Amino acid sequence: MMTEYAGYTIKWITLPWERQQAYALRQRVFCLEQGLFEGDDLDDIDRHARLLVALGSVGGWHDEVVGTVRIHQLEPGVWMGSRLAVESAYRRQGQLGSTLIRLAVCSAHALGCRAFYAQVQHQNEPLFRRMHWQTLEWQTLHGVRHARMQADLNFYPPCHDPLSGMVINATARKRTPDMPVFLTGAAV
Repeated sequence: MMTEYAGYTIKWITLPWERQQAYALRQRVFCLEQGLFEGDDLDDIDRHARLLVALGSVGGWHDEVVGTVRIHQLEPGVWMGSRLAVESAYRRQGQLGSTLIRLAVCSAHALGCRAFYAQVQHQNEPLFRRMHWQTLEWQTLHGVRHARMQADLNFYPPCHDPLSGMVINATARKRTPDMPVFLTGAAV
């Protein structure tokens, strides 16, 4: 069941329940839905990776994890993102995956990232290309075609506060004839 949230916060995890729900979401997406792993998808990378979450918010309070991604440093200055997952009911929301990607790269950039890579499932490769990523090669992982991609860091300014993260307002304000444009940001 999908809760209609007024907004979403995308941030690094800070509380144990956020980690638990992120791992449970990954298990639903990668094990149950896609059948890529049996049981769970946890691996050695999870021991040192930074975990990011998209949290549905009600009245300013974080309610549940609806998206997640992890990042880790392969070597000094070289980062990798993986396990991007958004709850199926929230995939049409439209900004969760892209904002998780944005914060992943921007926060790594603030930590000295000089190169950021990801292995992206083929169906998500167009999204990453629109977000200024370049496909380097194609490979098969867990029986699924993946693009090995690299982010253009020029489009990802450093984010020095990933614990607070980024906020998405889920309700678009509509312009009425008597409402000034500056209140909505809508085009005239």
